[in-house]
Amino acid sequence: MLGRLNHVAMVVSDLDAAIHTYEHTLGAIVSQPQALPEHGVTVVFVDLPNTRIELLYPLGDGSPVSKFLEKHTDGGLHHLCIEVDDIEAASLDLRNKGARVLGDGKPKIGAHGNPVLFLHPKDFHGCLIELEQI
Repeated sequence: MLGRLNHVAMVVSDLDAAIHTYEHTLGAIVSQPQALPEHGVTVVFVDLPNTRIELLYPLGDGSPVSKFLEKHTDGGLHHLCIEVDDIEAASLDLRNKGARVLGDGKPKIGAHGNPVLFLHPKDFHGCLIELEQI
């Protein structure tokens, strides 16, 4: 069912500072910020040869990552994104095995223009999992 690791997501408390660190300190290629109002975040991708790092920053009031920053004021690891061929089939299989899909359970369009779902971290040993259909 699972494919490649698509990205590792980090919540950051200062998006400009994080971009600067990845670009200037590490010499990484960093995308332009992209606002995702449906998800309540602004995202930036750091391209690596084998995967990406996604930098998440709150967008507006009630952003889901705002609560994360309240607990982790310096930011930190937020989720792992794993590719799947068929997100509906993966969702059904996982729900049949007892995993909980967050939100209304229906895929939303993510930053790459593909359907995504999030799985409850309590079902995956404390790790929030994002599935992205590729």
